[in-house]
Amino acid sequence: MTEAPLTTPSAPSKSSRILAARRFQWLERAGILYTRLALGTAFLSAVADRFGLWGKYGGWGNFTNFTKYTAEVNSFMPAFAVPFLAWAATVAETLLGVGLIVGLWPRCVATVSALLLAVFGIVMAISFGVKSPLDYSVFSASAGAVLLALYQQRRSETDS
Repeated sequence: MTEAPLTTPSAPSKSSRILAARRFQWLERAGILYTRLALGTAFLSAVADRFGLWGKYGGWGNFTNFTKYTAEVNSFMPAFAVPFLAWAATVAETLLGVGLIVGLWPRCVATVSALLLAVFGIVMAISFGVKSPLDYSVFSASAGAVLLALYQQRRSETDS
């Protein structure tokens, strides 16, 4: 027969709960910063490649090649719209990348980033099939931006 323990386990002390909460808060903030930096630098890296800043390591290498890719991805759009779409994507990715890294209007920037990435993924899937946006983790990045926006929403509600 097993003997009963001499003492019953007690609940964690208040100080240990506070320490655990602080540790979790630090991890949460680090995760949010990591997400912002990862998404922001991904946007800016793509823009840098369009202007040849990645050199031989880049994919497009110049804006002309990026515009050709834009035409392929948006094969269902009229040809006259392609330059506008290429420049609109470039401007949007530049502004969103900087906004994410700097932390400017975090909820709005994260929401627009999620929408832009979802649109990119859908357009890629229409033109190239669903494998293409999955291979480039476009939907995963969009989901990360959604979570970032939701975190900012929750944070602003708890702060007020």
